[in-house]
Amino acid sequence: MHLPLLQDILILLGFSVVIVFVLQKLKLPSIIGFLLTGVIIGPYGLSLINALEQVEILSEIGVILLLFVIGMELSIKQLVSIKKTFFIGGFFQVGITVAVAALVYHLLGYPWNESVFVGFLFSLSSTAIVLKTLQDRQQISTPHARNALAILIFQDIIVVPMMLITPMIAGESTNIGMSILSLLLKSGIVLVLTYISARYVVPRLMHAVAKTNSKELFLLVTITLCFAIAFFTSVAGLSLALGAFIAGLIISESEYSHQATSIILPFRELFTSFFFVSVGMLLDLNFFLNNIPVILLLLLVVLIVKSSITAAAVAILKYPTRTVLLTGLSLFQVGEFAFILSKVGIEYNLLSAETNQYFLSVSIVSMILTPFVIIFSEHIAKWIIGVSKKLGLGRTLVSEKDKAEIVDHTLQNHLVIIGYGVNGSNLAKAAGASNISYVVIEMNANTVKREKAKGIPIIFGDATQDHILETVGLSNARAAVIAISDNFATRSIIKNIRSHSNSIYLVVRTRYVKETSELIALGADEVIPEEFETSVQIFTHVLQNFLVPEDDIDQLIEKIRADNYQLFKGELKRPITYRPSEVADFNITCLRISADSNKFLGKPLMELNLRVKYGINILAIKRKNEMLESIQPDEIIKQGDIIYIQGNQRKIEQFHKLIK
Repeated sequence: MHLPLLQDILILLGFSVVIVFVLQKLKLPSIIGFLLTGVIIGPYGLSLINALEQVEILSEIGVILLLFVIGMELSIKQLVSIKKTFFIGGFFQVGITVAVAALVYHLLGYPWNESVFVGFLFSLSSTAIVLKTLQDRQQISTPHARNALAILIFQDIIVVPMMLITPMIAGESTNIGMSILSLLLKSGIVLVLTYISARYVVPRLMHAVAKTNSKELFLLVTITLCFAIAFFTSVAGLSLALGAFIAGLIISESEYSHQATSIILPFRELFTSFFFVSVGMLLDLNFFLNNIPVILLLLLVVLIVKSSITAAAVAILKYPTRTVLLTGLSLFQVGEFAFILSKVGIEYNLLSAETNQYFLSVSIVSMILTPFVIIFSEHIAKWIIGVSKKLGLGRTLVSEKDKAEIVDHTLQNHLVIIGYGVNGSNLAKAAGASNISYVVIEMNANTVKREKAKGIPIIFGDATQDHILETVGLSNARAAVIAISDNFATRSIIKNIRSHSNSIYLVVRTRYVKETSELIALGADEVIPEEFETSVQIFTHVLQNFLVPEDDIDQLIEKIRADNYQLFKGELKRPITYRPSEVADFNITCLRISADSNKFLGKPLMELNLRVKYGINILAIKRKNEMLESIQPDEIIKQGDIIYIQGNQRKIEQFHKLIK
């Protein structure tokens, strides 16, 4: 039995694999590879694809899943934190771009309705390519990336109203007033249903499903919600894209959004690849080659005009010069949602075949160039600032505000706890008592709901999923603890963590000593078998890694024991707290001087001669809120000081007893 679609999918995926593999070697985004694949195998290239309609259907699924994931990743609270850039910057960028593009197109002799629609197309940028490139370059938390994200989210949302009013500007509606009223009424109903679903219905449904611990059921329910809501909004006369976005937004308000996103991402990546390939297929190579001068001129105009408008949108919010320029350069391209919108315009005769080919050529080339522009944006911004300085124009110098840009307030140098059983919860209490930022990953729905209500920073998710680790900022974390009892899952999580970070301090709990060597070989720094150790030892390892004073740790141990947690066996042997090299005797820890009198207080360090007598070196002293890093021989140790010392572990233990 011959299936033409299966043959076409094999060709599409085969070419994609080869081209994307080459681009990955060049450290370029996969999306560029999909676009090039479409150009090569499409009807204007090698004409290898026959079932074009079926491929377009698959690409539509990709668009639905793309908007669904955007909705799930869009937190209302996060949106509030960048609301000025979102509302003011986004509205200014889209509005001015539409106005400028429409005016230019109208001056070329085209009617106003077509001109406004062309303005719609060129006002949109590529969320997928921009965020992927910024993420790969580890710039996603920078000020210009936050601004770009806010404007991109505004564009992703505004494209839905653009699609809804396109029939009106095409003259398909005889009564524009009634059409607008109908649109507002439908939108109002959708907003009310969205609020009710997000607040009362979906969280309860997802909680009930999560309690079953069935990943298959969780996946089915998530997909069903996406397509069901998309279908009903389509039946109501709105759009599939709007429904998919609303479905994602509804789920985003529950504590299960991170896990839902992680299981949807592989499907989204697959189907959006069909979308970008289908976009590449639309490009007429003969038209492109015959009109290269005009296309390149249009591309240059789009780059300059759109970057300038975006930069102006950010400048009115009083951001530094460098941030303004970098944001503008990031969003110069025409994005993926413009292709979706262009199909609507063709349907309503707002876009001629020739204009559409010019639009496709400029858009696809701009998307291909985006990673290169972002890579060189720092140099371009520096050059522009230098030129403006020479010409005496505008803000000529990078101010101190430019130099001291504040990155996003994401978790930094924090602790990630995987599993919230007895070990995980005790570790969380210890971290909280020591003012250490932490976040918990847990798969028990009841536990997540209960602890979240108490204010514990906990998310529902599977730590074997990349997206979950990205959500808790693993690459910025200082330490991670795997405190679950499933050895198979533990091994998978260790591999996943090490694929994200080789430097993070990783402590693993296991049941049996025989499993220790395997887990260390996989990448664990410390493995604590239940046969010998306890949760007391787990949080002791971690707190010492964070250089919490030993006395504070002792108090926490006593508190846990007072709560009848006495599972530990044998004498507690303190691990080294910092290991910058493989030298066994090089240990760094910190001790609090709590005694009000002993032979060390009130005497200069040169008299104490600690290195010779006790085998330790004082590296720094924290006195009240001041850190003394340059220790002089005449420095005096005072009560309440926290001293940071280095030496042999046995010597450190002896010195600790002396100062107590």
